[in-house]
Amino acid sequence: MKKVLFLLFSIISLTSCTFTEDIYINPDGSGKYTLDMDGSSMMAMIPKDSVRNEKSIDSVFSFRELFAAKKDSISKLPKEEQEKLKKLEKFNMRMKMDLKAQQFLFSMNTDFKNVTELQDAMSNMNAFQNVGKNKMQGNPMAPSGGFGGNNSILKYSYNGKKFIRKAIIDKNAIKKVENDSMAESYKMIYASSKYVIKYHFPKPVKSISNSTALFSEDRKTVTVEYPFNEYMDNPEKLNFEIEFTK
Repeated sequence: MKKVLFLLFSIISLTSCTFTEDIYINPDGSGKYTLDMDGSSMMAMIPKDSVRNEKSIDSVFSFRELFAAKKDSISKLPKEEQEKLKKLEKFNMRMKMDLKAQQFLFSMNTDFKNVTELQDAMSNMNAFQNVGKNKMQGNPMAPSGGFGGNNSILKYSYNGKKFIRKAIIDKNAIKKVENDSMAESYKMIYASSKYVIKYHFPKPVKSISNSTALFSEDRKTVTVEYPFNEYMDNPEKLNFEIEFTK
């Protein structure tokens, strides 16, 4: 299986992926957040001889478990980095790889009492990449280049009358990326990939400040799709406000 994972992450830069940000909000403001990466298109590129005897996997694990296993490495990180990791403990991850069905899915999810709890969750993923001496070793997030991190601080708010999604550019993070030799490699992945937003609300949407948004028949679900490379370069383009019917 390690051989297959190596092949997957070796060819991921040559294939397209779909990233989906999914949020369900209940009437009391609580809900569930999921971020999925579908890299199934890359499975068709793996030589059949290399996976002949490999078994499919469907594994679920938590960040809390991963951090416990790496507690020695984490204790050596700066205090600020440790605090960022602490915010990720409530997240769970799932990896599903079915070789015969040519399916490769990777996702992370968490429940929340208020959508504001999700503030900065994605930017904190970068702290996870610093765990251990070898960033690639034992770190399922590293091959994805941060799994959707786009050098911005993402904030959400919901009060029953209005929902706001706002990304604020992190200029310090951009400077770091400009000096990152891996940045160009990641751009190869982003060029043919897409980012999809699907938000589900307890009441119908009256209006949204994004002209490309699509609605479900009951107007309780909003979908916005964007080229991933543009999303990475201009995260503020996916800022919008939603107003609901009374």
